[in-house]
Amino acid sequence: MQELKFVRDYKDIEPLRNSFFELAKDTFELELERWYEGGCWTDKYVPYSYAEGDRIVANVSVNLIELIINGVKSPAVQIGTVMTHPDYRGRGLSARLMDKVLEDYGQACEFMYLFANESVLEFYPKFGFLPVEEQIFSMSCPGGAAGSAAIRKLNLADPHDLSLASTLGAQRVPVSERLGVSGAHGLLMFYCLNVFSDQLYYLEDENLIAICQQENGQLELFDLISTQPFSCREIALKLADSDTETIVFHFTPDDPGLELSGSSHSEGLFVRTQGGLQYPANIKHPATSIA
Repeated sequence: MQELKFVRDYKDIEPLRNSFFELAKDTFELELERWYEGGCWTDKYVPYSYAEGDRIVANVSVNLIELIINGVKSPAVQIGTVMTHPDYRGRGLSARLMDKVLEDYGQACEFMYLFANESVLEFYPKFGFLPVEEQIFSMSCPGGAAGSAAIRKLNLADPHDLSLASTLGAQRVPVSERLGVSGAHGLLMFYCLNVFSDQLYYLEDENLIAICQQENGQLELFDLISTQPFSCREIALKLADSDTETIVFHFTPDDPGLELSGSSHSEGLFVRTQGGLQYPANIKHPATSIA
């Protein structure tokens, strides 16, 4: 067995990059090749890894973004793609990588956060991360909603539609000023390509892409992507149809006067703050910016 070496930011080193993709696929069933080939792996995504030769065996990735809280931008790091090959677990590799991330970014950003699964909820508090309760919002759909005729379903296998999604995503305004994210184009495109490729709709009159799905009388809105400010309520009602009873927002709408119901929602959010700032509780982090 070779000695493990620490490697970081190796997107241009093909053997390491391909091994990283393989580990991500085996661990999380993530398909990252097309995401990379589309230019979505930028310098804002930095893997911290241990390698045995050219084989990645453990990883903690850094996503460099800005959080927008009540209209104010703050530098932030979102941790993601935390994984260790089964043959190398139990050796403290993830903890050592977390220490390296904290050494590089712990004093340089105001917020560091991640979304943890239930098997590791006791791991992150050891590094100063605290759990934060989220809330998901919904509204009743008024009767008579008929939707909009100028809506086209996108197909990202079509280069024109892929370019449209990428361009709007790169130039977008935050989906919310109460809690939004800036500089997360790579994360958004991952969701467009891998998670919501069949739920992308283009509203031509508004030049806006909605990521949504409708089932059993419930319209789920995962994101609204536009280069100009918009009304969440107006867009939601254009997407609704005669069967829609409830509209659920997987982000925090900030329309003035919007009547919303809220319910507790947990995706394992843990936050580490710097400089006395507070991450707001009881609001929803945008779904398409979760690493």
